[in-house]
Amino acid sequence: MRTGGVALVALIATAVAGCAKNPDAIAPIAMPANAYSGLSCEQLAAEHRRSSEALEAVSKQQTQAATGDAVGVFLIGVPVSSLSGGDKEGLVAQHKGEIIAIEGAMRAGHCATAAPDAASSAAQRPAAAPPPPGPVRAAQ
Repeated sequence: MRTGGVALVALIATAVAGCAKNPDAIAPIAMPANAYSGLSCEQLAAEHRRSSEALEAVSKQQTQAATGDAVGVFLIGVPVSSLSGGDKEGLVAQHKGEIIAIEGAMRAGHCATAAPDAASSAAQRPAAAPPPPGPVRAAQ
């Protein structure tokens, strides 16, 4: 009986460890500081748009994979999305790193930085704490 319980705990731990992360919980990959240094401000702006759009697209896919894994682990004990190639953690981290490097090159080149958007702020901020439960009442 004891061996079966240990095996079950090990199986659950392995399944949960293999789950896809939410995009906000994925850290950016460090990019070389000079990766975008030779580009003009217009080229940097175009690269920023491209990376932001790509980050938005893979973040949606990653969110779907994380949700699919949670459901799969709950129902059958297996992170289905991660096992079927749905986990896009590497691409999310890559695009976050690209955005940070591009914004650094824009600052170094005295370019007008792109307007802050969801992709840019997601690339730089850590995962936010969830809001407190229950309704918030104003002081009277």
